[in-house]
Amino acid sequence: MQREPKYYIIAGEASGDLHGGNLVAAIKQLQPESRIRGWGGDKMQAAGMELVKHYRDLAFMGFVEVVMNLKTIMNNLRFCREDILAFKPDVLVLVDYPGFNLRIAKWAKEQGIKVVYYISPQVWAWKEGRVKMMKRCIDKMLVILPFEKAYYQDKWNWAVDYVGHPLIEEIDRKKRTGTDLVVHDAAGVPVTKPIIALLPGSRKQEIEKKLPVMLAVSREFPGYQFVVAQAPAVEDAFYQQFTRQYPNVSIVNNRTYDVLLQATAALVTSGTATLETALFGVPEVVCYKGSEISYQIAKRVISIKYISLVNLIMDKPVVKELIQGEMNTANIITELRALLLDEQRKATLKKDYDTLHQILAAEGDASRKAAAIITEFNASAAG
Repeated sequence: MQREPKYYIIAGEASGDLHGGNLVAAIKQLQPESRIRGWGGDKMQAAGMELVKHYRDLAFMGFVEVVMNLKTIMNNLRFCREDILAFKPDVLVLVDYPGFNLRIAKWAKEQGIKVVYYISPQVWAWKEGRVKMMKRCIDKMLVILPFEKAYYQDKWNWAVDYVGHPLIEEIDRKKRTGTDLVVHDAAGVPVTKPIIALLPGSRKQEIEKKLPVMLAVSREFPGYQFVVAQAPAVEDAFYQQFTRQYPNVSIVNNRTYDVLLQATAALVTSGTATLETALFGVPEVVCYKGSEISYQIAKRVISIKYISLVNLIMDKPVVKELIQGEMNTANIITELRALLLDEQRKATLKKDYDTLHQILAAEGDASRKAAAIITEFNASAAG
């Protein structure tokens, strides 16, 4: 009797849980008998993975924050290694989250465990020297940004697989199904004003830096309802301490895509959310503000022209980026007003968004393609 295929998957953030959930579902479609265990979140668990640890217990951002939580991180690494050894997976699949996952990849290689990395660390932005170790420790790299395949091949002589971007099928599916979300104001009355979405991030450290600045903007736009997309792993009270003084601000929990479906414009923290917002066709201002020490360190080591994925993929400034000191109330008001009122800017943005979608959708269903590569790799390794 043939043994069931066993996969151990590690994702450490909300975006990793989203893509990991689709990957788990796709693997289960191809191999219903497979057993999947790992770290992630609700979406991965719902898709059929045995959840060992939730990403909300793992999320630390910035240089200073990582140092402050070093003991917890080291304990998590030790526990993870022990759990992997006890499970004995055929293949270890690492989803993004490089600070943690690259350490696990290096260790797994020493144990003789097959390693697939899905969603490459952004080594083209910083810490490029990690590629030598990655090439040595990762058996198969699956990338989701079109320029990454050429980057690895041309600069590092490493043949990686480009599978397309998994957000495409997720967002296109949401556009087809629509939304039943009804936004209410502070008095509980359904909102009829146009909506401006606020996406301040998924971790407390970034939310408390960016959300107060975003909220201050709402006073200048009384004809709009500002809706904060609450991260599922952060409690209501954390947001309410910032929002309670603003009459035209609502909070919606764990329904970011529903908010974006209805949004007229958005203020978005850097990261995957900038790409999600663009794929929904929502005009956006990209906002980034970190601790001053973390920012000064990052400024010296990051070697890319843009911080938003939209601009990086398109290789031009499609969306406005307000970074650190430039992310202030006055600048955001100016940019948001232009997005709402400048018809030429809106038309140009729509055209660029359409091109972005075409680029990322060219490979088809990324999750299914990634699952096929992983399961075929497992079969060939076993054979």
